[in-house]
Amino acid sequence: MTAAATTDLAISVRGLNKHLGALHAVRDVSIDVRRGQICGFLGPNGSGKTTTIRMLCGLMKPDSGEGACLGLDILRQSAAIKREVGYMTQRFSFYEDMSIRENLRFVARMYGVPRPRKVVNETLERLGLTRRQKQLAGTLSGGWKQRMALAACILHNPQLLLLDEPTAGVDPKARREFWDQIHILATEGLTVLVSTHYMDEAERCNVIAYLDTGRMLARGSVADIVRSSGLTTWHVDAPDPVRLAAELRKQPGVAMVAAFGNTLHVSGPDTAALGQAIAPLRFQPGLEWRESEPSLEDAFIALMERNRAQGAAAA
Repeated sequence: MTAAATTDLAISVRGLNKHLGALHAVRDVSIDVRRGQICGFLGPNGSGKTTTIRMLCGLMKPDSGEGACLGLDILRQSAAIKREVGYMTQRFSFYEDMSIRENLRFVARMYGVPRPRKVVNETLERLGLTRRQKQLAGTLSGGWKQRMALAACILHNPQLLLLDEPTAGVDPKARREFWDQIHILATEGLTVLVSTHYMDEAERCNVIAYLDTGRMLARGSVADIVRSSGLTTWHVDAPDPVRLAAELRKQPGVAMVAAFGNTLHVSGPDTAALGQAIAPLRFQPGLEWRESEPSLEDAFIALMERNRAQGAAAA
């Protein structure tokens, strides 16, 4: 790929591999993220998301692979990458016996931010932290801790934010406010790569990438991912969804049955086989059937099960 072709890419890596002891944590991962995009990084625990993020920001060196982050070589220019990236780890990593302001001033000094008092004041105001600036970090709720962590990530005016499950354990209102800030930052040209387990957050991203057992299974828009799953899905409202689910799971052609209250999502990779499986139940009294688009969650579960079945067959 030519330099001209990669100028609009904040991240462009190919064939990343990383072993952690005997575990092959990341397997031939390739990903492109354009500048100004929000890219959702999804996958179950242990899928390789955190390890990949650490390789991108220069904290870990891949065993093999190549590429660039912000136009800087991930193998030879990791120190320069760190200066241009804001990285929020899964765990709150600030001094809990210091106030919000004191923590931000400390971060500003670490990065050598010019006019640190002014920058800290502006960042406090931007993230709605001014009234709480004297509060000890250790006394903050989860949502306010994440807001403070985001403030620390953007103090040095990075070009790229790497956020590792930033809203885990945070209440819905705080999650929504956090994501509102992410979208504002993206409209200003900041690129964001964010790992998450929440499907509603994934749907707020421009593009998403899905990892499982260290492998990249799918990447693209939400519509691309759902389409690539190859699923057909029916929804059925039932007075006794537990009994109906047990009956459906026995039918050939039914790959997945998921309950959402009194509604079941019934999916399969073969439209004809699925139709044949549910045909005897289509006009059963008390059941209301309708064909629907697979959800993103349906697509991810199908991709994961397919990947693990292929892995078991190859073993």
